[in-house]
Amino acid sequence: MRIAVTGARGRLGRALCEALTDAAFAGPAAVFPWSRPDYDLDDLGAAERLLARDRPDLVVHAAAWTDVDGCARHPQLANRRNGEATDALARACLGTGSDLLVISTNEVFDGRRPDRRGYRPNDRVGPINAYGESKLAGERAARGAFGVSSSNAAGGSGSRLGIIRTAWLFGPPGNDFPTKILAAAERARVVGEPLHVVSDEIGSPTYAPDLAAAIVALVGTGGYGGLRHIVNGGQASRADWAREILRQAGVDVIVEDIASTAWPRASTPPAWAVLASDVPVRPWPEAMAAYLPRIMQASVGSGPPP
Repeated sequence: MRIAVTGARGRLGRALCEALTDAAFAGPAAVFPWSRPDYDLDDLGAAERLLARDRPDLVVHAAAWTDVDGCARHPQLANRRNGEATDALARACLGTGSDLLVISTNEVFDGRRPDRRGYRPNDRVGPINAYGESKLAGERAARGAFGVSSSNAAGGSGSRLGIIRTAWLFGPPGNDFPTKILAAAERARVVGEPLHVVSDEIGSPTYAPDLAAAIVALVGTGGYGGLRHIVNGGQASRADWAREILRQAGVDVIVEDIASTAWPRASTPPAWAVLASDVPVRPWPEAMAAYLPRIMQASVGSGPPP
């Protein structure tokens, strides 16, 4: 099976390429990493060129503009990169006969769920920020290209189109919430102050290699069609996640809760960003424990994590 991965240098794209290369049904000769400059979200003709060159059976679309504050400041650019680029890719895949698996986000939901249950795939969508709107536009564009008419579905498991929503990704190559918390905690420790972290945003921390493994398992069985949510088990506020990071790292810094209103930013994230996973994945604290040694190893000799 020939598989292309967009955004191959990103957090999830990198993990996917590694996992697919190790998979018995794929292997290095059958994995095609697409990244800039060859695949650029601003180049709507890139998909057709690369599809003609590599002839993949499946394209996993992990590329996205994930700078949520940048999306808020430049919503038209967000829609171009996350909406129109997905539309161009989907139509190109349809033309060549390639299947498509689109990676999307929890931010297609408004975060105002009163029962505090995890969102399921067919729950009503309603993004409250430009990033979520642009990713939902991408979902809808892919459904339109592949002829899936339902307002919130992606076809059945045998469909040529799959959509996977996930949330709060962390993992290599760093520059993520855990590495930023460790760096901020070091600064707080030096000056003897607590670390202030938002406590009214609650979500599903998800380890990119675990998500990649779940996706590869679906691809291996051919059951990647349809709409799914995949996240690590459990949920946490940003503040509770920070406490667990510092506990596991043995860093003696107090985390004090603050409201999101005390941390002004251009984008408004959903307050309740928890997804109910359709695929069993280990609890996020276990994934954090697997990731932490990689962070610490990367920081040896270079000071605090980036």
